Amino acid sequence: MKKTLFTLILLIGFMQLASASEKDSNVVISNARDIYRFDYSKKDNAVRIMQEMTTTYQCLHYRTVIPIAEFYDSRTTIDNVKAYVDGDKAKYIVPKYEYYSIDNIFYSDAHVCYFSLPLEKKGSTSEVYFEKTITDPRYFTSIYFNEAYPLASKTISISIPKWMKLELKELNFAGKDIKKTVEYNSREDADIITYTIRNSAALEKEGHSPGNSYTEPHLLVLCKYADVPEGKITYFNTLDDQYAWYHSLTKDLGNNTAIIKAKAQEITAGIPGDLDKIKKIFYWMHDNIRYIAFEDGIAGFKPEIADEVLRKKYGDCKGMAHLTKELLKSLGYDARLCWIGTNHIAYDYSTPSIAVDNHMITALIFSGKTYFLDATENYIGFNEYAERIQGREVLIEDGEKYIHTKVPSTTFQQNLDAEKLELVIVGTDLSGTVSREWKGEEKEYIITQLNAIKKENSNDAFIRFLSKGNKDYTISNLTGSSTSDYDKPLNIKYKMQLAHAVSSFGNELYVDIDYRKDLGEFIFDLKEREHDYWFSFKMNTQLEVQLDIPAGYAVTAMPPNVSVKNDDYEFTAMLTKLPTKLVYHKSIIVKNSRLDKARFGQWNDDIGKLKAFYNEQIVLIKK
Repeated sequence: MKKTLFTLILLIGFMQLASASEKDSNVVISNARDIYRFDYSKKDNAVRIMQEMTTTYQCLHYRTVIPIAEFYDSRTTIDNVKAYVDGDKAKYIVPKYEYYSIDNIFYSDAHVCYFSLPLEKKGSTSEVYFEKTITDPRYFTSIYFNEAYPLASKTISISIPKWMKLELKELNFAGKDIKKTVEYNSREDADIITYTIRNSAALEKEGHSPGNSYTEPHLLVLCKYADVPEGKITYFNTLDDQYAWYHSLTKDLGNNTAIIKAKAQEITAGIPGDLDKIKKIFYWMHDNIRYIAFEDGIAGFKPEIADEVLRKKYGDCKGMAHLTKELLKSLGYDARLCWIGTNHIAYDYSTPSIAVDNHMITALIFSGKTYFLDATENYIGFNEYAERIQGREVLIEDGEKYIHTKVPSTTFQQNLDAEKLELVIVGTDLSGTVSREWKGEEKEYIITQLNAIKKENSNDAFIRFLSKGNKDYTISNLTGSSTSDYDKPLNIKYKMQLAHAVSSFGNELYVDIDYRKDLGEFIFDLKEREHDYWFSFKMNTQLEVQLDIPAGYAVTAMPPNVSVKNDDYEFTAMLTKLPTKLVYHKSIIVKNSRLDKARFGQWNDDIGKLKAFYNEQIVLIKK
């Protein structure tokens, strides 16, 4: 999670409960079995994957009711559902089938089947059985082992007929009790590959951790082709095949080009320069088209018609990328669709699969340079890139071919949070002026949160953020730059007073010059934390405080300077004594947004040095 500016609680609903489990020792999965087999229909000349899932839940302590949810989409059907309670078929359990929706906006191919499953008493069991069909092998991408509850035993069996060519990549198996067997079924002319995992912990999500594809044991399923009597059906044997399929879904979408061009001309009316027109289109998308989508995308790779996104004023990443492209293209610019996987995904295009991609953006080729435009990243500047897509492989459409490249990576310098204070001591208070500047993803985050709050409340919320909720920190005369000029930094100025920041004992004054104490409590629990820590973005926090030394006083003690520098981060804090001032400089830089768990101990030690500096005070004595 990014820095805490405001607390936003989003209740997604019943089905979300089934996707992750809290540390609950009352329910375990005593046994689970997933069976996958490939079926060829000569009538449709199509291959389907038939899936059977049987899961037995056991109650260990006290009666409870657990949520069961199974998602499906336009390429997946749920064909049968059964529930058993203590061995008896629970006819009173009636599954509900609904569209998945947020704010009454429905996703055409996202559905959920859900119901409540009772566990009647200690020792009782309940069983759930699903039959599903995946109607296109391109969408059969992965099989995960872990479940939402602790798992005693789970078996995954995949029947692969000789006519079906696929590859199974075993990922994140290290340290797991997983056994594999392979046998040949002569009657079906198929290889039966079976995996069994035992004594597996519940699938739990730690904040700021890598995506599941980096950490959880699973199979990446690469369906290459089916060699059937009616001819070869190619899926993703090569990256060329993957792009050809993508391209088939995105060409000739049937846009109303007249509507698109009229809107583009309206948006850019009176703007003479090409680059300014391009930016205007990009920022208009930020301000006028609402982004609605799932974190991992949905099982659909065909963008909505651009003028339909324009009409509705909302779209997913595909629709927004498509509209951005068409608006720019209508003005004569070379804009193209791009497929990309955010850093949430561990895979790259060396494994052709739709699992590689969960996002779509726009590429603009202009004046010999390629710019990437992500319309879903509200308030980020032109030619600035969010951490989630930096350095990621990307496919840019190029007619029947494609351009395979990477989004540029930027350094911590893009994301500036700089603050300068000029302070004087007034009794036991610190008083003065503050100027602050944000750039890059720091700026984007601030503006995003401000725009998420009702206008009449945003100023109060911003002041609470600036004061860190400290009631002794008062702010007045707050002024700032426009939040709608995304090309420029966000700047503010104000007057402040921090009460009780100075302690007076006889002839001595004790001053706490840094009330923010950034990262001072950021310590990892080495016993509890399971995964690496991923910052939302690289950090570049700079603080300068100039404190006037009161007339008749001399500085007798200051905290010793701190300097920590390595390849991942830098912490420096130092005080300089001038004839009439004390100047405090602090720099907190996170150069690598991914902190390996192996580095947690060193990080804790280095934070300890920073915290020790924070705990020391400046001492001034009356001459």
